[in-house]
Amino acid sequence: MGVGRKILIGVGVVIGIAGVAAGSGYAWAASAAASKLSTTYDVHRVEFPIPFPLTAAEVDSVRAVRRAGGGSAADVTERELTAIATERAVARGKHLASSFYACAECHGQDFGGGVMVDDPAMGRLLGPNLTTGAGSRTLTYTAADWDRMVRHGVKPDGHASPMPSRDFFSMSDRELSDLVSYIRSLPPVDKTVPAVSLGPVSKILIATGRFPLSAQLHPTRHEIAHAVLPPPDVPDVTLGRHLAQTCSGCHGAEFAGGTIVEGPPDWPPAANLTPAGLSGWTYDDFRRALVEGRSKDGRPLRAPMSLLQKMAANMTEVELRALWAHFSALPPRPTPQ
Repeated sequence: MGVGRKILIGVGVVIGIAGVAAGSGYAWAASAAASKLSTTYDVHRVEFPIPFPLTAAEVDSVRAVRRAGGGSAADVTERELTAIATERAVARGKHLASSFYACAECHGQDFGGGVMVDDPAMGRLLGPNLTTGAGSRTLTYTAADWDRMVRHGVKPDGHASPMPSRDFFSMSDRELSDLVSYIRSLPPVDKTVPAVSLGPVSKILIATGRFPLSAQLHPTRHEIAHAVLPPPDVPDVTLGRHLAQTCSGCHGAEFAGGTIVEGPPDWPPAANLTPAGLSGWTYDDFRRALVEGRSKDGRPLRAPMSLLQKMAANMTEVELRALWAHFSALPPRPTPQ
């Protein structure tokens, strides 16, 4: 079961049933949820290339290789350069999708559509088909459409989407372009996925703010200028801060841990990732926890960390060390009570 499904079902069990029992309360919730979902958001329109072209230095390198092989640098055509740029973008996008951005959890392993929740009380929250096959929800998407949906949680028509975009608010243009390049390279899947249909519990969660829509949470009213490139691939605080954006949903904006508000009741509190919580930990302890799913004392980690272990195993050593550098440099903060 994906993290998103666990969150929704868990929260629904805690507060949804009681809310449904109150008829007048449910009527209010249904109206409030409909109002939130019908709100439109004015989001900037940005454009970026898909894929990103090779840099001047990369072009020079390709031509140098051609010369070293006895050819002429002038023989390198624009078509070849585009093909190389696409190949590199697809490889980068595949890495992002398998290590930090859990796209397959909602959209399926083939990206042809997946099931987040399918329950009478919760409704049907299905990840749409992202491939180029029949039934694709993104076949006509422009770069601006991808930006609005992925980094803002806003559909092309301006309405809010259930997409958990707050994990991607800081994604750079090239990273999003790489993900799109990877998705478009996948075999087409012919599959029409039904639109989201909310059940009574989901409506209550949205109405009461327990299932906040990312469009409502965006910190700068959807007008930020996104970074064009991600930080350099070096194991420092800058790269670590960038990568840690996907950790904040459970560990909090300040990474001090505590109760996972949107998690099911059987999830333990999130660990404090500041030096106050990682006192005595070494990098090897941290790496073991992420990659092997075992805490410093050898205990197996519980959900949700155990659910993310397969992705952590795909992170590079540079990325793991960058995360450690970021958490180690944070000011010590107490765990919220």
